[in-house]
Amino acid sequence: MNILLTSAGRRTYLVDYFKEALCMAGLTGLVHAANSENSPAFLAADRQVVTPLIYDPEYIPFLLDYCRKWEIELLVPLFDIDLPVLSRNKKAFSEQGTRVVAAEPAAIEICNDKWKTCKALQAEGILTPESWLDREAAIWAVKEGQAFYPLILKPRWGMGSLSVYQADDEEELRVFYGKICREIQGSYLKYEAAQQKEGCVLIQEKITGREFGMDVVNDLRGTCRAVVVKEKANMRAGETDAAITISSPELEQTGRHLSKLLGHPGNLDVDILESGGQYYVLELNGRFGGGYPFSHAAGLHLPYALVMWASGREPEEKALKAQAGVRAMKDIQILVQQ
Repeated sequence: MNILLTSAGRRTYLVDYFKEALCMAGLTGLVHAANSENSPAFLAADRQVVTPLIYDPEYIPFLLDYCRKWEIELLVPLFDIDLPVLSRNKKAFSEQGTRVVAAEPAAIEICNDKWKTCKALQAEGILTPESWLDREAAIWAVKEGQAFYPLILKPRWGMGSLSVYQADDEEELRVFYGKICREIQGSYLKYEAAQQKEGCVLIQEKITGREFGMDVVNDLRGTCRAVVVKEKANMRAGETDAAITISSPELEQTGRHLSKLLGHPGNLDVDILESGGQYYVLELNGRFGGGYPFSHAAGLHLPYALVMWASGREPEEKALKAQAGVRAMKDIQILVQQ
């Protein structure tokens, strides 16, 4: 079985996990990595490919040709803006024997569009921070005592900590709103923001409290198979640096609720904040998130499960379980290209 990880970036650990998964499943095959050559994951992968840009008209034809040539059976996208493009073209890949591990377009849209995330969560009775797209509506809410500074501003289709600001008063809110609009147009976020140039900035109440991450694991049919909850101990640039796995029946139930709502294959990465004994879901990412290695360290082996499911077999139950109380940290390694 040959596997392609698109937008692999710095996720050398995922390349290694999938290599290990092939061995565990008793399969031969290569792990390929795309898209940029300035990528640590390229050094870990068996094969590397530089593709056209994700929004280039030749991106999908290029990948289809590449997958045919190398007999790719499993394609795993690892970047938010890659997901909607590949999701819309799953049928074309499937017809030539390549399974794309991405949710349906409607589910991807709920994850990528933070405003639609808020609305979908509210409709399901899941707590999420109060949010506004209209700057003046947010200012009015504060003046009416319905909201309070500080407020958080972020790109509606953003990811990580890119262009996220805290406004402590109305002046800062207006300044940061304009700044984010300009920064969106100068980054890759402009592609999704082009769908709606008005309302491309999300304003949210600030929730202060303990931070949690959650991996909601579905099989390739979209059925929930595991929910792993982690309390974050340290963050860097929007990604978890240290965490401990915990047992939380309440959050695990929320994970199963989200699994049923989205019906995604593979992983759903969820960000959560606890305040006053209540849990607020902040963001949904329909892919392997930066917090997945902490679940893996505790025993979950989703790459192995994906390989087994893709080969028509069922993984052992232990591969879908994570032990609570496992504390882990990320390290920085230097890879030298020969």
